[in-house]
Amino acid sequence: MYKVFGHREKGQYYNREGAYLITFSGGQTAVVRTPRGYFLLGGGIQGNESDEECLRRECLEECGYTCTAHRMVAAAETYCVHERKGLFHPIQRYYYGTLNERIQCPVEEDHEFLWMDYDAIRGKMYSEMQNWALEQCWNMEMSGELEIGKLNG
Repeated sequence: MYKVFGHREKGQYYNREGAYLITFSGGQTAVVRTPRGYFLLGGGIQGNESDEECLRRECLEECGYTCTAHRMVAAAETYCVHERKGLFHPIQRYYYGTLNERIQCPVEEDHEFLWMDYDAIRGKMYSEMQNWALEQCWNMEMSGELEIGKLNG
């Protein structure tokens, strides 16, 4: 699944690729709350990082857990204006995965790690494209498409 949000205007955009983890447990999903709002676990790719390396680093920084990405479930991009960067073009890939073991304390001081009921977080992510990705993944979870055995077959 792939979706484009916003409309490209004339001008030079700041492109920012990122990878994000969507995980569920007992009807809840893992998110972080920041002063700006709710976000999926993950963030921007640094240097030559792979998506999986980015996810591992970001999960450790934001919640202190190791993670496993099982498969990419969606991707999206948006064209918008960022308050500091100007014309902004985030390109995000979303992975269904699991949080494994907590091995450190989170280091992002303004990020609060939360498990939230899907119904409580639905439509409340800071980013429209993260709302869309979370909904797509939730629908796949509810239909049984994300069972580990089905992912490999």
